[in-house]
Amino acid sequence: MANSLFERIGGEAAVKATVLKMYGKILDDDLLAPFFENIDIDALRLSQSAFVTYAFGGPNHYTGKGLRHAHAGAVSQGLASEHFDRVATHLKTAMEELKVPADLIAEAIAIVGSTRADVLGQ
Repeated sequence: MANSLFERIGGEAAVKATVLKMYGKILDDDLLAPFFENIDIDALRLSQSAFVTYAFGGPNHYTGKGLRHAHAGAVSQGLASEHFDRVATHLKTAMEELKVPADLIAEAIAIVGSTRADVLGQ
């Protein structure tokens, strides 16, 4: 059986580096930053790292809310497909900057794409 995406991208250290870099990009993005006002970014990064670890086939230590519930407030503030796509682009760019191979990035983006309906409350 093939190793999980989590293992192939470099495990916990790679996930944490990716999430840190991705949120740096998100918070610098004028379209996305307003959704993160009054949010504990450090707690969000930890939760997101645990979720990404699980989503990419690593150990499941995620104890946060389900995707629909976690994003319901943002959806009520207008979270839409353009925002989802922008976050996915920031993830892709962060992974590219960390020298993750293109095939693994594509696999990661496909996993993220599979969450679209839940994140957007559709």
